[in-house]
Amino acid sequence: MRQASAAALATALTLALAKAIAWWLSGSVSLLAGLTDSLLDGAASLLNLLAVHYALRPADEDHRYGHGKAEALAGLGQALFIAASSVLVAVQGVKRLLDPQPLTAETLGIAVMLLSLALTLALLLFQRHVVRLTGSTAIHADSLHYHSDLLLNGSILLALIAASLGWPQADALFAIAIAGYILWSAISIVRAAVAVLMDQELAPELTERMHLLACGVPGVLGAHDLRTRISGTHWFVQLHVVLPGELSLSQAHGLCDQVEAAITREFPRAEVLVHADPPEVVKP
Repeated sequence: MRQASAAALATALTLALAKAIAWWLSGSVSLLAGLTDSLLDGAASLLNLLAVHYALRPADEDHRYGHGKAEALAGLGQALFIAASSVLVAVQGVKRLLDPQPLTAETLGIAVMLLSLALTLALLLFQRHVVRLTGSTAIHADSLHYHSDLLLNGSILLALIAASLGWPQADALFAIAIAGYILWSAISIVRAAVAVLMDQELAPELTERMHLLACGVPGVLGAHDLRTRISGTHWFVQLHVVLPGELSLSQAHGLCDQVEAAITREFPRAEVLVHADPPEVVKP
């Protein structure tokens, strides 16, 4: 996760420098949109790097469930940066649409956008690998807005090619369309972050599988009141299992341990808390 955060920051800063040079020489408002987005990407990725570093700290006396929700807070911060960039890009696009300007150095701009596409695609592949391993909310949020960057860079490339072929208005139109997509990406990030902060349940298919695993342990009569939530890379799972009333405390404890092991074996990110109930206390 730390490597993915650092890679995102390095990519954003590299692309910001390249786009700044190309925009200065070409005057393209689409490239200005890309530059603005890359600068905000750099700020968001720096925030992400700090948040991931904090979120990976182990649980302590003040944070017994760990620091994982710092990732969701970073996601909200990223969404703010991204939404701001969409407004700036839209404003510049409208201005250029009302007052068209000829572009210069389109070839340099095209070369920079090809570089941007290559670096962004490489970063996305690395982030996808990290998210698959860790389930990190912060890296997933970062990946979402770099997905939008991939489309943004592709759109800028098309705008520059169109301008070089004699359609300069395409530059401003693409910039406005890009702004709308960036704003939609920000909304998606907010929804994912709020789901974590509000302790939204895991997907139904996951909780159903956990219920089946618990009920599949020999000696367990049933399971109920299964609750889940996410904090950073950890899943917290609580459930009640129904056990025969004649079991000793040691036997009941052993079955609870088996239920926990059955769930964590399939879902290693889960931290499972099991409560034992005799049949007579279970509500019909």
